[in-house]
Amino acid sequence: MTAGKTSGNKWLPVVVLGLAQFIMVLDTTVMNVSISTVVEDLNTTVTGLQLAITSYALVMAAFMLTGGRIGDIFGRRRVFAVGLVVYGVGSLITSLSPNLTTLLFGWSLVEGLGATMVIPAIMALTAATYKGKERAMAYGVLGGIAGAGAAIGPLIGGAVTTYASWRYVFAGETVTVLILLAVGMRYLPSPEATGGRIAPLEVAVTSIGMSCIVLGILKASEWGFLSAINPPEVAGRTISPFGLSPTPFLVGLGGALLALFMAIARKSEAKGGAPLASPKMLQLPRLRAGVAVTLLVQMALGGLFFTLPVFLQVTLGKDAFQTGLQLIPLSVALVVASLAGATLASRRSARLSVTLGFGLMGTGLLLLAQFVSEDFSNLGFSIGMAVCGAGMGLVMSQTSNIVMSSVDDRETGQAGGVQGTGLNLGMSLGTALIGAVLLAGLTTGFNNQIAQSSQLPEQVKQEIKKQTQAGVEIVPESAAVEAATKAGLPPQQVSDVANIYIDAQIRALRTAIGIAAIIAFGALFLCRRLDIETGQSPSEAGLEPASA
Repeated sequence: MTAGKTSGNKWLPVVVLGLAQFIMVLDTTVMNVSISTVVEDLNTTVTGLQLAITSYALVMAAFMLTGGRIGDIFGRRRVFAVGLVVYGVGSLITSLSPNLTTLLFGWSLVEGLGATMVIPAIMALTAATYKGKERAMAYGVLGGIAGAGAAIGPLIGGAVTTYASWRYVFAGETVTVLILLAVGMRYLPSPEATGGRIAPLEVAVTSIGMSCIVLGILKASEWGFLSAINPPEVAGRTISPFGLSPTPFLVGLGGALLALFMAIARKSEAKGGAPLASPKMLQLPRLRAGVAVTLLVQMALGGLFFTLPVFLQVTLGKDAFQTGLQLIPLSVALVVASLAGATLASRRSARLSVTLGFGLMGTGLLLLAQFVSEDFSNLGFSIGMAVCGAGMGLVMSQTSNIVMSSVDDRETGQAGGVQGTGLNLGMSLGTALIGAVLLAGLTTGFNNQIAQSSQLPEQVKQEIKKQTQAGVEIVPESAAVEAATKAGLPPQQVSDVANIYIDAQIRALRTAIGIAAIIAFGALFLCRRLDIETGQSPSEAGLEPASA
């Protein structure tokens, strides 16, 4: 290994890697809070921009394993630099996009491919730079940076979008990449490359399989999880096999392709080959538990960061900057807890930090569900945000170290790719699942309250039921009032319907956040498998390396 210039300050490498990780996380959150502005600037539609956001997640999930393996073969430092160049070019194209097609190319494809090389390399270079307690601290810092990026991304994106232009965010990412390449690279180590080759069949099978799973998950709230709600049309034909949603078929196909990959990988490994992800490595209980923990914490995070901004912006009419301000308690607590989690894990164990973290997450989410109202400035809501953020920080500070410390140093690139895949799957699944719960809860709650109302005549109830058979959309109270007025209802009934609608939204949001709390508490059952002392290599922890 050729070390970088780290003698001046041993923590400079994690600063460089953390800055790279920050812009990766910031990217998606900025686009999410800038939807309406980007739609107007590019003369496109919300559906078109949703395609771009979905495609970005698809590219990352599809090629994350490949990116990790490329780092092992050609050298993680070199691939980190190449990935940054690709990502920077994509950011520049995105900032200059005149239309949706250019945005899809620059952001969804080019930036997505750059991220698949950078993210696994970040994990592998951290493992190569630090050992023992310092590694636990480094991963804790990276976890805090990742969480902070997700938490304050809406604030940064909202402020820049509101007072300048969303394009400046992506132009700023390009400048940041140039700084990292010109200055930061000298502080990173150069672990030896393993060499080898990548089988095109493995890339095709894993990329198509992951794409099917992620696409199915991301579109589940639109198409339906099982029964067809709003299935897609291809060449004028509705795709709903046996009256069912395409979602289970896509997810099933993806699972079958990944099972095929495992069969191919086992055969390759038996012959002495090096597949994209080693089956022996994937069988390590601690690595599997670490990836599962990553997936579950991202599910809760993704669901929360979808449902809360939707309610704040659409229902309460807050702009992107105001939405970001509401997340400050979570952001501050997350960063502080990440650093505290690294210290706790270095003195005790990852199991304690992660167990405590999921317990706090669940408790904080229950508090949020209890205090959700039209007034988001109440103290109980802020406390719930802080408790939830602290829990996320404790968990996220250790997930990378658990995964990376479960494998031999030669397999850290593969392990980083596996973890990155779990991260993207978790975020996608959380957004789809908890978002679907929000929409389904709104429809059911609204119709039930309308049916039970003593203020509305039966004819009005039947008409509302007919109009909402396909589901109820989340709209501001003013839009609900306008719709009820256009339907010819008298002022008092208009007011009753609007009040019922807002109450149904609040109840649905509480249910959705409650599901996230169940996910957090359910994750506690995985913690018993996290008995490795973080910051240790497999040999230090008494583990058998995956390659043995």
